Formats: sequence, structure tokens, C-alpha cells
Amino acid sequence: MDHKTKIEKYKEMIKLVESFTANGGDKVSVMANVTAVMKMTFPETFFWVGFYVVKDNVLLVGPFQGTPACMMIKYGMGVCGTAWERRETLIVPDVELFDGHIACSSLSRSEIVVPVMLDGEVVAEIDIDSTDVASFDETDRTYLEEVAAMVAPYFGQDS
Repeated sequence: MDHKTKIEKYKEMIKLVESFTANGGDKVSVMANVTAVMKMTFPETFFWVGFYVVKDNVLLVGPFQGTPACMMIKYGMGVCGTAWERRETLIVPDVELFDGHIACSSLSRSEIVVPVMLDGEVVAEIDIDSTDVASFDETDRTYLEEVAAMVAPYFGQDS
């Protein structure tokens, strides 16, 4: 049984994410490995983890780990579209109480969405769902915003 604290797990996860973001490469490959690392680090909490990428003024599903996902989300719609509109991380303790929540899976109960910002614009988002209510807190926000910052430079490339 793993007795590491949440912060200890995040610190280990950050080191792994750094290994995939430090050496250049394709943004899709980076997002794919980052989602795998996040899911591997928190398998008991992260039911669904992935990226949505801004393209043609909508969010399109990118690399993810979990059940099938919504393929497109409009600006201002659901948790992801609202985080994009507000340009800030959203922690939703109970998605059933979030007005306009888009239920890609009925198993999702709480969610955190972290914008990936480049030059002041949202270029993608990290979206994580849990099957439990109130799974995410300020610790998640802190470390996932760090992950988003490490991935952001890849969106300045043509890959």
C-alpha cells in the first residue's frame, strides 16, 4: 500500500513531467506522456485525465487517459468552456451542482480544469475528473498549474 502524501506524489509527478517537457519534441507526444504520468500517479483519484486543445474557437479533445470523452466543447460551456472563458483554474466539488455541466460520463462527480496559457491566451486545458465528490483542492491547483506551465511552450511550436 502506498503511504505517500498527496504532496509527495505531486513532487514525484512533477519530476516525471519535467523529463518529458525538458527536451523538446512534439506537443501531442508531450501531452500523451503527461496524461499517462498524471493517471499513473493518482489512479485512485483521477478517473479521467486529459487535454482539451483550443482550435478554431472550440476546445477539441486531445490526448487523454480514461473513458471516451466529449470531442468538442464550446467557449463558455460546461466546466472546461467556463475555465477557458474566465482564464482561470476551476475546482468543482460536485459537478451535479455546476450550472451547465456537460456530462461526458455519468461517473464523474468532481472536476478540476487548469488552463494552459501561452502569451496571455488559453491554448489548451488540463481536465481531470474524479468519481468522488470534492476530490480536488488547492494542492491540486498548485501542482497542476505547474504542469500546465511546463507544457505551455509546446503550443508555441508548429508541431
